[in-house]
Amino acid sequence: MITVLVADDQPMQRLGLSMLMQGTEGLELVGEAANGAEAVRMAAHLRPDVALMDVRMPGMDGLEATRRIVASGGRTRVIILTTFDLDEYAHDGLRAGASGFLLKDARPDELVAGIRAVASGDAVVAPRLTRRLLDAYAHQVLSPPADTPAAADPRLRDLSERELEVLVLIGQGLSNTEITERLVLTESTVKKHVGKVLAKLGARDRVQAVIAAYDAGLVKPKP
Repeated sequence: MITVLVADDQPMQRLGLSMLMQGTEGLELVGEAANGAEAVRMAAHLRPDVALMDVRMPGMDGLEATRRIVASGGRTRVIILTTFDLDEYAHDGLRAGASGFLLKDARPDELVAGIRAVASGDAVVAPRLTRRLLDAYAHQVLSPPADTPAAADPRLRDLSERELEVLVLIGQGLSNTEITERLVLTESTVKKHVGKVLAKLGARDRVQAVIAAYDAGLVKPKP
């Protein structure tokens, strides 16, 4: 059973999400918060697997609430939900430690799939934002000097050559299946490599690994 906390300042939005949680097998609604501060308190007390977090809320907004929930080191993973199709929200939310970013117009089955993916340790970003988000983020990163190997980044020193290769492909947005095809490996082997990459980077999920790949200059935006 995946436990879920809903944080949104609009009562009707909370009601709709709550009804979806209650009507979906395998999901359990454990709390509702009307603002960021309340979400942080409830996450600490209830320890849900996933928090659905609105961005714009009175007082503490969803981005700051996400930072605090993630910084607490608890089990809760955050999916940010917003009506605003703006890259900056996705970028700031993922930098704050969110494991997912979806628009509120996502279909119920997409939201449920996103919750399950994040609860299992994966990450989810609204499909139409993914490439734009990654490219926009990459433009903000200062790449290492040409004569400085990316492997000099301290976060990458413990990665094997194969793991570094896998990180690059993760950074390019490839799924495990696509990495399997690219490297001609079994899917179980790829999963092991991905797990080791995340562990060595100290990344909570694939999104954080993508950010690490951009920070290290391993991935460049498309022209």
